[in-house]
Amino acid sequence: MSQSPAVFNTSSPMKKKIIAAIVAVVVGHVGVLWAVSHMKMMELRPIEKKPLKVKFLKIKEDVPPPPPPPAKIEPIKPKPIKKKLEPIPVEKPKIISHKVEKKESKVIQQDDTQEKLKKQQDLEKLRLEQLQREQALKEQQVREQALKEQQAREQALREQQAREQENRNKPKQVSVGDVSWSRKPIISKDKIQAFFKNEDGMKLILLEITSDGAGKVTNVKVIKSTGNEGFDSYAVKQTYAAKFRNYKDNGVITPFVIRQDFSVGIED
Repeated sequence: MSQSPAVFNTSSPMKKKIIAAIVAVVVGHVGVLWAVSHMKMMELRPIEKKPLKVKFLKIKEDVPPPPPPPAKIEPIKPKPIKKKLEPIPVEKPKIISHKVEKKESKVIQQDDTQEKLKKQQDLEKLRLEQLQREQALKEQQVREQALKEQQAREQALREQQAREQENRNKPKQVSVGDVSWSRKPIISKDKIQAFFKNEDGMKLILLEITSDGAGKVTNVKVIKSTGNEGFDSYAVKQTYAAKFRNYKDNGVITPFVIRQDFSVGIED
């Protein structure tokens, strides 16, 4: 085994130092190994964990907040009136050329005339439209008034005709002296003897007779009976067969109603 020339060439003191250093290193490693081998392993203790405590809390429902108080209405303060600042008159520059000034004044005057004419025409148009509307309104009012008057006249005429017809149909109450018979009711003596006896004496029957005014008897009603229904019926039948003379009221044939009595009895 060959050795490095540097080791052989070194001096003996230097060689001792190197050997001592190597020995020291070896001894240090051996000591470390011995110490490690004799060390006790650390025992790990188990960690004791306490159980978790859970507490349930009751959650309150959200209650809507109370409505805010009504806002106070502050009175409206009048706004301060700002004074209009009058414009400062601006002096027009003087035109040196006299001819140009005349032309401009003519143009301005012509424009003013046209504007005034247009305004006048517009006002005249508005006035005519207003007159037309007023005239149409008046005509409409006149037509409506005429229609109302015509309807009122027609209604009055209908009412008058209804009253006249009612008066014509309604018999007029008259007395015995106002009318006369053209053919009186005929009461047979044989019928009187058949219905009554000598001891019955005189009997009175009161009839309400209605006529159409032209003489025909239209209705007969017994107001007071003789006490004998058979004779009363016979008297009513005979009265229907009778006839009045025409009755006129103001020259017009008018129905009438009259009450007339008849005395009957057996004479000795």
